Amino acid sequence: MNDRNIFEMIKKYNTISIIGMDKNVGKTTVLNYILSKARGKVRLGLTSIGRDGEEEDSVTETEKPRIYVEKGTYIATSKQCLYNSDITKEIIRTTGINTAMGEVIIAGALSDGYVELGGPSLNSYMRDICKMLKDIGSEIVIVDGALSRKSFASPAITEATILSTGGALSRNMDKVVEQTSHCIRLLSLEKENNEKVQSLCKNIPITHRVSIINKDMTVINLNLKTSLEASKEIAESLNEHTAYVLIRGIISDKLIEGIMNSTDRYKNITFLCEDGTKLFITSDTLYKFEKQGGKLKVLNSINIICITSNPTSPYGYEFDGDKFLKKLKSKISLPIFDVKAGE
Repeated sequence: MNDRNIFEMIKKYNTISIIGMDKNVGKTTVLNYILSKARGKVRLGLTSIGRDGEEEDSVTETEKPRIYVEKGTYIATSKQCLYNSDITKEIIRTTGINTAMGEVIIAGALSDGYVELGGPSLNSYMRDICKMLKDIGSEIVIVDGALSRKSFASPAITEATILSTGGALSRNMDKVVEQTSHCIRLLSLEKENNEKVQSLCKNIPITHRVSIINKDMTVINLNLKTSLEASKEIAESLNEHTAYVLIRGIISDKLIEGIMNSTDRYKNITFLCEDGTKLFITSDTLYKFEKQGGKLKVLNSINIICITSNPTSPYGYEFDGDKFLKKLKSKISLPIFDVKAGE
């Protein structure tokens, strides 16, 4: 991985998330790379969604890279994970945020050493922790994702995101490339730039899961507790006056297919979601929806600055690194780096 292309990329941001397409795709390798390049240059704050940094992967029973920090680094981690870390540490503050492994504690590293990261699993808590780490002097806060929890790429949490993908996702290289390309497409969905619509959406209380916005900018809030099973109600609410449908929460295949199967009125209407992390739809469903005239946009765009690829899988197989990188680059226009080859 090139210093200029990754470390220089992140220096201008206050908060960065590293998210993975799956387990064992090289996130920790990327994090350690950034930590090594930041050494002596930038004071970092580290935290994690869930738990990461354990010595052995609990699924594959293979040795995982450990997270090595320098003296002066700040970490926000659970009490148990802090106890398991071999740094000399100074407790700076407790957070009142609890996890299965104890309260999240903010500590400063008084020596170089290995740490375990285990943070909260709720976006609102992660926002608070990032702010706490910034307030005590972290120049850049890095949130280490876990499993497929892409929600921490949300622009409400971090300003920029690195996406890690790799052979661990599937034995089929083309399938990994396709899934990664589709994920990038969802996370990078076009932002709604109409300022009136943006302002209107921000003023709709978050308790309203689905709202219909008419061409004259009047709003009808549907009486729904969740958007997941709302396809029938949404379809019945669409008419010639409808311009937008704001859907808070997850947008799934079932929801989109249910709307398409119930009415033709979704065509030329723009469906809005909060950001790309809320989209759980396949490439086939998205293609069909857009092909038939549906539009899907986001209120907040996600800033993915690069992708890292790991051709090695802990499940006993490995891709040709050059071929894997070439195929990814043929489908995705973002900078892509092989975490093993250092490209």
